[in-house]
Amino acid sequence: MPTKRRKPIKFEESSGSVFADLGLEDADQLLARAQIGYHVFKILEEKKLKQREIADVLGIAQPDVSHLMNGHFSRFTTDKLLDFLKRLNHKVTIEISRHRKDEPYQQVTISP
Repeated sequence: MPTKRRKPIKFEESSGSVFADLGLEDADQLLARAQIGYHVFKILEEKKLKQREIADVLGIAQPDVSHLMNGHFSRFTTDKLLDFLKRLNHKVTIEISRHRKDEPYQQVTISP
């Protein structure tokens, strides 16, 4: 019985940022916000707090907690996400350096 040959799957290698891959104008900023939001999410997940407790700690309404815990980070400004880190007792260091070709303008690095 003859074997069916499958067509090769076409794919494009990612740049490392889904936002850049989609051609969004502010891709670096969106990626940075998503990375910060994810870090806030992981801290809250580790603390095993209830949504009401998270709302109290972060100073936000409970529906906003739901958005945060469901990964809807675009609902929060970068400044608000940085404030959440402060409220969770985490230090944020901002480093400014010269931009090099082929690197993002904004980059988030998480230290252990």
